Amino acid sequence: MLPSHLAHLPTPPPEALTVAERLRHEITAEIEASGGWISFARFMELALYAPGLGYYSAGSAKLGAAGDFVTAPELSKLFGRSLARQAAQVINQGIPTLIEVGAGSGALAAELLTALEASGALPQHYFILELSADLRERQRERIAADAPHLLPRVAWLAALPERMEALLIANELLDAVPANLVRVHDGAIEEIGVVLAGDAFERSARPATGALLEAAKSQTLPEDYETEINLAARALVRSFATSIVRGAMFFIDYGFPAAEYYHPQRSRGTLMCHYRHHAHDDPLALVGLQDITAHVDFTAIADAGIDAGMRVLGYTAQAQFLINCGITDLLAQTPPDDVRTYAPLAAQVQKLLSPAEMGELFKVMALARGIDGPLLGFVRGDRVHTL
Repeated sequence: MLPSHLAHLPTPPPEALTVAERLRHEITAEIEASGGWISFARFMELALYAPGLGYYSAGSAKLGAAGDFVTAPELSKLFGRSLARQAAQVINQGIPTLIEVGAGSGALAAELLTALEASGALPQHYFILELSADLRERQRERIAADAPHLLPRVAWLAALPERMEALLIANELLDAVPANLVRVHDGAIEEIGVVLAGDAFERSARPATGALLEAAKSQTLPEDYETEINLAARALVRSFATSIVRGAMFFIDYGFPAAEYYHPQRSRGTLMCHYRHHAHDDPLALVGLQDITAHVDFTAIADAGIDAGMRVLGYTAQAQFLINCGITDLLAQTPPDDVRTYAPLAAQVQKLLSPAEMGELFKVMALARGIDGPLLGFVRGDRVHTL
């Protein structure tokens, strides 16, 4: 049964509810074993990634019309073709390997491989870092269907090599990294966790400590303010940057610099859930059946890269990045009088670029070591100064 405030959502099928109930039991057992409280970050980790049961591990469709949300590579092939132009610039500086982290359905991998081959910039290796066995198989099938001759060039990894020269691309990865929740209450910074309330999960706060407390203090948060602080995302970026001795990392996601992320008016944070193309803000419902995301603090991501010895070579809105990479030129390759072909492409590009859609909310950041700029995607409209 859906809770009353989510009664407008589609009812999950019985088989999905069965898996969700098993996950609920697993989370309940962990809460009990942990003294009755777990951090929200741990709850989010289990809800999304518990082996065989979590949202990204249980095998149901996530992306596209039959799933819960649509990503840019699923929306339009022109996204991948535009990004390939930026990738080619880095690869042509002698970078032999492209690594895609969290490759979703495999749509971006197939498009990047095809476009890079056409431009003569195909990398020696295309690695996909993917922990979900189900998604690995979906990616393999998608590449086999769209670019079968290039499938032998692709390999799947469970972890990055320790030292490598590579271009790393992560599209909508960081928003799904489990985040901690904090609030300011009676002048004190508290961490929000999850407890049991009968058969339901409920939020509960306790004093924040350690690195989380220090990170929250650095933002000067006002009273009665709640937000996310993603320590795990920072650690992940530092880990990636440490592995790449020469190359670049591109992060594409929805988010803001710290000054906007922790603006006093954003007093309830950015946490959002997605289920069957409906968005809501209750992560404790539909456990294992819905995506849980938090916007990205790009200032923190930049700092993490810098801490690991990389430079920020660009930061801008997705619309500006795609325009710089020539998405409108790619669209113009289809004659406008071919209405049946051109009209859908134009509508897709409009969604990718429109400030009211994905164009402004989504940002692109490049971190690099040993790579020359300026990078194509940031030649105009770079916003590094806002970080």
